[in-house]
Amino acid sequence: MAFLTIERDGGILTATMNQPETRNALTGNTAVQEFVQLCDTVRKDASVKVLIITGAGPIFSSGGNVKDMKRFFDDALTPDLIREEYRQGIQQIPNALVQLDVPVICAINGPAIGAGLDLTCMCDIRIASETATFAESFVRVGIVPGDGGAWLLPRAVGMAKASEMAFTGEAISAQEALACGLVSRVVAADQLLPTARALAAKIAANPGAVMRMTKRLLREGQSASLASLLEISAGYQAIAHKTADHREAVTAFIEKRTPKFQ
Repeated sequence: MAFLTIERDGGILTATMNQPETRNALTGNTAVQEFVQLCDTVRKDASVKVLIITGAGPIFSSGGNVKDMKRFFDDALTPDLIREEYRQGIQQIPNALVQLDVPVICAINGPAIGAGLDLTCMCDIRIASETATFAESFVRVGIVPGDGGAWLLPRAVGMAKASEMAFTGEAISAQEALACGLVSRVVAADQLLPTARALAAKIAANPGAVMRMTKRLLREGQSASLASLLEISAGYQAIAHKTADHREAVTAFIEKRTPKFQ
């Protein structure tokens, strides 16, 4: 059974984690390969404007499959082998998602635990159902965030809040997540996907190529110096000024009409 169910509506792609029987766990199945393939497909398809990620059932994702972790007790699985398994396994999800140029909205339908929480932080915009909770819970099962959570979470909520969550492993509510900036909106459960899709539609109405460059600038700005970002911005702007969509936007503005982008 496939881990992801993909639906398309125009330029909007919705990927639903569809293994509620395992609480949409990200290990012990084909989740990694499917996320990597999804990102590769979206990257190559210029007609895709926005990606929405959500979960089926009452839980967004429980992260790593704890039952599957028992196999690490085997002495044949040395630390070197386990390290390489992480490199070639779950770490491929942040590598793929963070490099994706298309805007990604995360519609969090329920608890996002461990790697499930970190998955939400790999997305650009997070909208939570009132039933959602969030926990950086690795310490509670005696492991560290092996999927990049120590890089992702502080960028979403700041170092102090990320440290509190990582050191205690305690869950926070959707409203607490809103207060600390982990999510930008909290909505009723039945309004989660409609809200995410309405926001996606607003984004998708804009020029796709420029949107991808804008996201890249936002990502680069998290680690680049101002001088470096200004240089990249100048290059991207030179490209943008020569696009048909920019020409159409300026013409439509002057003619006081709605632009028709390609």
